[in-house]
Amino acid sequence: MSLEKTFKALADKNRREILSLLKKNSLTAGEISEHFDMTNATLSYHLQILKDAGLIFDEKDKNYRVYSMNASVFEEVLAYFFEFKGDGYEK
Repeated sequence: MSLEKTFKALADKNRREILSLLKKNSLTAGEISEHFDMTNATLSYHLQILKDAGLIFDEKDKNYRVYSMNASVFEEVLAYFFEFKGDGYEK
């Protein structure tokens, strides 16, 4: 996992919205695009950034690509942040 790629992917509001959609269900690019006002090229760009960061993956299903969220990357990011908590952490 590359934290830089993960944080870059999460920094964009559209990509966070895509992740919110995929949290509920796996979707095709066409189904994802119904929720946004952007070109197919722009959506493909956002999906590629999410894939490069390992936040989503896709599988071929006949003539479509079905996108799903990769929850294990979120677990790794949370584990990274919890390393900073330590025993001496106080609010």
